[in-house]
Amino acid sequence: MSETTSSPLPLGESGRLDKDAMHSNNEEVRWEIVFRTSGLLSAQITAGRLQAVGIPARAWQEAAGQAFGLTVGLLGTGNVSVPEEYVDQALELLESDASEFDMDDFEEE
Repeated sequence: MSETTSSPLPLGESGRLDKDAMHSNNEEVRWEIVFRTSGLLSAQITAGRLQAVGIPARAWQEAAGQAFGLTVGLLGTGNVSVPEEYVDQALELLESDASEFDMDDFEEE
């Protein structure tokens, strides 16, 4: 996905927020969208999955979509962004999670 956003976010060597650097070093971090879904809730769950393995991630939705509670269409799209240096790692994790999902487990007998 080619869309990027940028914002200052001081990251430590571990990739987590460095609270000591919050006031002393404003390093610009470029964020890239790695996942899109219907609604913010699914995006928050996916961002939490990435954060659980140490990948900084944030979920967001267009403000108008949030204000009106939309979960479909362009304004209802939930997005998950990660810093650009984590894009490959995040995509690999999300793809491996998707490949482990087996629809045969949900077929009716």
